[in-house]
Amino acid sequence: MKKAEQSESTRRALLQAARELFTERGYADTATEDIAQRAGVTRGALYYQFRDKAGLFRAVVEDLNLNISTRIVSAMQANQGEETGDPWDRLVNAGREVYLDACLDPAFQRIALIEASSVLGWEEKRAVEGKYGLSIIRGMIQALLEARLIAPQPVEPLAHLIFSAITDAAMYIARADDIPAMRKEMSASLERLFRGLRMKN
Repeated sequence: MKKAEQSESTRRALLQAARELFTERGYADTATEDIAQRAGVTRGALYYQFRDKAGLFRAVVEDLNLNISTRIVSAMQANQGEETGDPWDRLVNAGREVYLDACLDPAFQRIALIEASSVLGWEEKRAVEGKYGLSIIRGMIQALLEARLIAPQPVEPLAHLIFSAITDAAMYIARADDIPAMRKEMSASLERLFRGLRMKN
């Protein structure tokens, strides 16, 4: 195995181990020694890849957001070339449902939604979320404008409003007593909210 491949393999093993342990124990109760042991590497290898535990945590948060964003884009691009079907379902509904499904994942709940603010700070958490989420939302709005499904308007203000709505919805779901029930209720609420943007034919 080449050195670059070995380094990437080590990094992936550490991210996976950290994700598992941060989900099981939380950030404060997870030691770097335990992460390295579960990943099957030395602590030296961990600190070679990441500056410290906070840096590793940030990488896990980013990895979670990247994974979800990739799934959302795939859902929104499905059947893109077909003439039949409502593009609103593909652009708005499919992406919304994939994101809300992610809120049922214990790793995403605890790491990316609940603990990220306290470990990284609110601004850093928001920056990571925005790095992936805002670009998708901008693209969605642009596609809706081109399809004349929403009224002509500046993209950026609407993108930030939608971004705030869905990220707050995710936090609300993660902190609910009955997460599956709240995920269902929040999906219906967001559907009503977004439907209000659609132009009447």
